[in-house]
Amino acid sequence: MRPAAGKRCVVAYATRARQYLWSVELPLHASIADALAAARATADPAAPIPWDSAAIGIFGEPRARTDVCADGDRIELYRPLRRDPRQRRRERVQHERRSGKT
Repeated sequence: MRPAAGKRCVVAYATRARQYLWSVELPLHASIADALAAARATADPAAPIPWDSAAIGIFGEPRARTDVCADGDRIELYRPLRRDPRQRRRERVQHERRSGKT
């Protein structure tokens, strides 16, 4: 059982090949940056994790690193998109129109 003066969060990062998860114990008023620092301290230094440059969110909602996280939050580091999904869809529709598919 964890003490009442703390909280537990999960820090997550995924590549196409692998998902990384770190469970961290934090003080009650810890920020997202504190959770990232705790996860980074236990992570493999050779792992390709963009700790300082990745966009951050909690359960899919974008957040600032200075925001306070709650007990049970899943703090996620996001990879940049390889291509804009809207642009990919436009290109696919144009290709289908040119080839006669409707």
